[in-house]
Amino acid sequence: MRTIAEINDKISNKKAVVWTITELKARIIETSITQAAKEVDVITTGTFEPMESSGAIINLGHTDPPIKIRSCWLDGIPAYSGFGAVDLYLGATQIAEDAEEPKERGGGHVIEDLIAGKSVHLRAIGQVTDCYPRGSFETTINRETINQFYLFNPRNLYQNFIVGVNGGDRPLFTYLGPLMPNLGNAVYSNPGAISPLFNDPDLEIIGIGSRIFLGGGIGYITWEGTQHFPLQKRLSNRTPIGPAATLALIGDAKQMQPQWVRGCYLKNYGPSIMLGVGIPLPVLNEKVVANCSILDQDIVAPVVDFSIPRRVRPTFGLVSYAQLKSGQIKIEGKRVRTAPLTSIFLSHQIALELKEWIEAGQFTLTESVAQLPMDRNFLPFLER
Repeated sequence: MRTIAEINDKISNKKAVVWTITELKARIIETSITQAAKEVDVITTGTFEPMESSGAIINLGHTDPPIKIRSCWLDGIPAYSGFGAVDLYLGATQIAEDAEEPKERGGGHVIEDLIAGKSVHLRAIGQVTDCYPRGSFETTINRETINQFYLFNPRNLYQNFIVGVNGGDRPLFTYLGPLMPNLGNAVYSNPGAISPLFNDPDLEIIGIGSRIFLGGGIGYITWEGTQHFPLQKRLSNRTPIGPAATLALIGDAKQMQPQWVRGCYLKNYGPSIMLGVGIPLPVLNEKVVANCSILDQDIVAPVVDFSIPRRVRPTFGLVSYAQLKSGQIKIEGKRVRTAPLTSIFLSHQIALELKEWIEAGQFTLTESVAQLPMDRNFLPFLER
């Protein structure tokens, strides 16, 4: 048994043994779960994938004379301004209202530019009041000229997801990218056995207040994510067979690096954001390592047919991540090529970078202040 305080003391003295999740799994195969648990203090996980339920809080500071912003555009992309006078929220998937503006560019691209230190055009219209007499203004902003700039993401880090296919007769353009007709391809969006939440299946190690790697800076878990569904059916190893737990995350975007926060565009679907997230798992006991021993052949995802335009779509059963990563799966006897929307390579790099931070004493662990709920069901919207 270890405590987080004991592990942090080792980190501060640069004596902590830190392994990436890949290194841990290899060590377990070489020795055993028990032996690996004796040797390692922290395990680092990571993923780099589209996380469209993300966005940025921006506080501009007050103009002279002051303005109470009620409509605002950043590089032509609308930002929500229904807060205080100069507080904004820019959603990653927001697109320009102007028909002449390119639809390939969205809020995620503006967030990436601000993180990279670039200047962004801002246009604002205000509600004129006695204390906020200004009606409008235009200017440019960058991350150094604004007060607060932080990511506040309602839903990140799905604990498993689906595999998308198209059994119809025309191409479909989806949040998983293009799906070719007649089962022409299959797309998945999870790095598999290295994914953070697969390795803490019952959310026993992480919780509200856990410190994480977010976009190349330090972030925190703030709450359950939207569509949090821990009651999803699970295998005997406790991993879910489809979309399950999610996390809400927060972090100072002024610390982040553009290589880990990238605006992206999914053809004929819309803009999104690619986000790098890494979670350290403190080895408090042997069970932590046992949970992390899963391999790609031990976890599965459902193959969902997007050609049926309904909330609940038919599936072609479950496939393992080992099958998905082999480059092809079989559906009703047909070989279907597979591809990840997630960058497997960059997911490994995030786990490695987080490991280096911890080894250098630059990143310590936090005790969670509350557990994430494990009793949430997923409610469909019922029209009344």
